[in-house]
Amino acid sequence: MTTVTYTIPAISCGHCTHTIETEVSELQGVQSVKAEIDSKKVVITFDAPANEEKIKALLAEINYPAEGLIAL
Repeated sequence: MTTVTYTIPAISCGHCTHTIETEVSELQGVQSVKAEIDSKKVVITFDAPANEEKIKALLAEINYPAEGLIAL
């Protein structure tokens, strides 16, 4: 299992976090998604067949592009 944290500057409200959490959680292999308004970060835990490329592509597709991966 892999956990990544991305910075997503477009997060500004509860609708944003709900959209991100709902859409990303539908990707096969994603175990959990937690988006935070204040920090503008999203933490995603996943296994194959999900991967960072697919997650970042989906975030861009729903207009919440990830600006950077935060190392933990």
